[in-house]
Amino acid sequence: MSSSDGGTGRTAGTPDPDPAAPRFGAHAQAPFQGHHILSVKQFDRADLDYVFRVAHDMRTMVDLVGSIDLLHGKVLANLFYEPSTRTSSSFQAAMVRLGGSVVAISEVRYSSVAKGETLEDTVRTLEAYTDVLVLRHHEVGAAARAAVVARKPVINAGDGAGEHPTQALLDLFTIREELGRLDGVTVALVGDLKHGRTVHSLARLARHFGITLRLVSPVDLRMPDDVLADLVEAGVEHSEHRDLAEVIGGVDVLYMTRVQKERFADPAAYEAVKGSYVITPDTMRHLPARAVLMHPFPRVDEIHTACDADPRSAYFRQIAFGMYVRMALLAMVLGRA
Repeated sequence: MSSSDGGTGRTAGTPDPDPAAPRFGAHAQAPFQGHHILSVKQFDRADLDYVFRVAHDMRTMVDLVGSIDLLHGKVLANLFYEPSTRTSSSFQAAMVRLGGSVVAISEVRYSSVAKGETLEDTVRTLEAYTDVLVLRHHEVGAAARAAVVARKPVINAGDGAGEHPTQALLDLFTIREELGRLDGVTVALVGDLKHGRTVHSLARLARHFGITLRLVSPVDLRMPDDVLADLVEAGVEHSEHRDLAEVIGGVDVLYMTRVQKERFADPAAYEAVKGSYVITPDTMRHLPARAVLMHPFPRVDEIHTACDADPRSAYFRQIAFGMYVRMALLAMVLGRA
């Protein structure tokens, strides 16, 4: 395992085609300690199994005692350039559950960013006060930029339409906890696959578990070519569809996404596709009895609220699972897992 000295803000593992996403190498002792988490490309099967074991332990701990002083004295910088409810609050809750503290910057217009401060200078400033930095940014590659200058671990909480690695990890953990397995499941990714960073990351992790993907979207919102190329290179079985009815009866997971209005330059283009797929109780009748319905949230009108009572609707449990995964990641990068 290669790393810089000092034990902070390191990169590690075998070389990766993406220099911003070196692998961890879960064979090593404390493989995540001091490392950035920027991309799902960093993770191999052993890394993922390790994350899920620790996340399951965190779930058990919260159920039994609520919190533990594992990260007592550690401070998290939560830096969000875009609006967020679940990701921001779950990282904050994760840190508090582990006995740490949080410096939250959730309205950058009230910070020195509004005065023209660069991302790099903001990162350097916040790491002077804290031990780990979680970053949500509107630009693809922003987390990698932050990692170049940071001496403390940076965790990518979503960069534009690029990646959202911690969401993909919690999505897989949700499937594992709900179905009892990941290997060989069939997942339908539905909706805005062009702009949805959650589905970009989740699709790229399918390779490690033999997951079959059904990609359902309007033609203008299909999965980007670079993601499709990664699936082909990795040998992931996948197919593209416009009609959800073609696949819904044969899936283990129905993963809905909203059409992301904020990514459209033309309001008319958004209006043309916004209601392409809506899940109602009638739709749920076609979903297999042992399947689960997931959504990264926020939802707009993709899932009718009448579906919330269906036991297959896992999205609120998915939200809770996100805190356990983020607890695991914080403990890991700070060497306390």
